[in-house]
Amino acid sequence: MKPATGDYRQAIYASYLTGQGEESPETIAAHIRVRANHCARIIRDFFPADRNASILELGCGHGALLYHAQAAGYHNIRGVDTSPEQIAAGRRFGVGNLAQGDCFETLAQCADASVDAVVALDVIEHFTKPELCRLTAEVARVLKPGGRWIIHCPNGESPFGSRMRHWDFTHELSFTRHSLRQLLSAFGFRAVDCCEDGPVPHGARSVARLALWRTVHAILRAWLIVETGQIDTPIFTQNLFCVARK
Repeated sequence: MKPATGDYRQAIYASYLTGQGEESPETIAAHIRVRANHCARIIRDFFPADRNASILELGCGHGALLYHAQAAGYHNIRGVDTSPEQIAAGRRFGVGNLAQGDCFETLAQCADASVDAVVALDVIEHFTKPELCRLTAEVARVLKPGGRWIIHCPNGESPFGSRMRHWDFTHELSFTRHSLRQLLSAFGFRAVDCCEDGPVPHGARSVARLALWRTVHAILRAWLIVETGQIDTPIFTQNLFCVARK
């Protein structure tokens, strides 16, 4: 039985992989492996140093980050996603600690100040503003003092920001470093740091991409300085990273 068309999210999430042509085990395995360098960057730059830290990933998909984090020694990490296809795919690949469920219900089951880090990669853009305010309050509640919320989301400041805002039919929002600070500061996060999601150097080709990206970035920054007269450090990548500390 298909979901009711009025519940458009569930209609999309129920076939999230088949709708993108990624239903085969081979495709999922390749996707998890090809994200190794991206995940290694997230783990290295944003994760707590303590391998025993309690980490919850919201919207974990088929578990690529969990897979690589577990391989890096993080054993107290778990993920939840509403998509049954993605959870099933991750389990078939051998990713541990995956559960199908709702983000709000999962957070509601967490005690106050019980989690060291919450991860939300390509998640917060799927919520409306009232829903995201509710989610932010819940994440702040469950994080320990000094805990962190690691976010990856569409960057409205990018020249191609509209591309990611409309990439997924279920996207509701895009963000800038300023709008994220507004949101997160309003719900008790004391420090909010944003950075670009640029090329990760891991070979000759990616090193060349990084050099070219830095050249493009310098040109775009000069353009902005000429237009506004302000010397700033903008974020131009289509997506951005944000780490908010409680």
